[in-house]
Amino acid sequence: MFYDSCDTRGRSHAGRHGRHRSGGLWGGRFGRGRKLSSADLQLVLLALLEEKPSHGYELIRALEEKSGGFYSPSPGVIYPALTYLDEIGEAEAEADGKRKLYRITPEGSARLAGNREAAEALIDALGRIGRRMDRVRAAFEGAEDAEQEMEEHFRAFRSLKRALRGKRGSPPEELERIAAILYRAAKDIAGDRGRA
Repeated sequence: MFYDSCDTRGRSHAGRHGRHRSGGLWGGRFGRGRKLSSADLQLVLLALLEEKPSHGYELIRALEEKSGGFYSPSPGVIYPALTYLDEIGEAEAEADGKRKLYRITPEGSARLAGNREAAEALIDALGRIGRRMDRVRAAFEGAEDAEQEMEEHFRAFRSLKRALRGKRGSPPEELERIAAILYRAAKDIAGDRGRA
């Protein structure tokens, strides 16, 4: 699923209030691959807690739902982030049986107010991803071998990623050779073999 870049205490290297903004995939809000920086994750959690106090697993479920299953953060990412928000006073946890119920604090509300646009953009991006995933699922619905075909494509793509990762730091001539191969492959896939 979606991977996160939080350290074990839910912090990023961007500082306490997470002014760092990741760029790249999925509308410029996510970093390399399917990542959400810890500062961004904290903002999203604060926005969800502003809606209603929640347990950690409810927050995980809310993020899965908002992203159509694309972003399924692990408890090993969510709970350290919540603990960190609790430690810096932006959220507070109260015992609720054997679980903890988290709620936003005035300090968390102030941080969220100062970063409202960024938090809304992140949640909107998750929603867009969810809608895209729904369209992809719908496109494959009814195809008998769709799952097998998708797995085959993912295996091929993972193999390509491993090969490219192994070429990091190569001399410019090698990088040009690789780029030419990738352009030819893209044209072949698109059906433009005559112009490759």
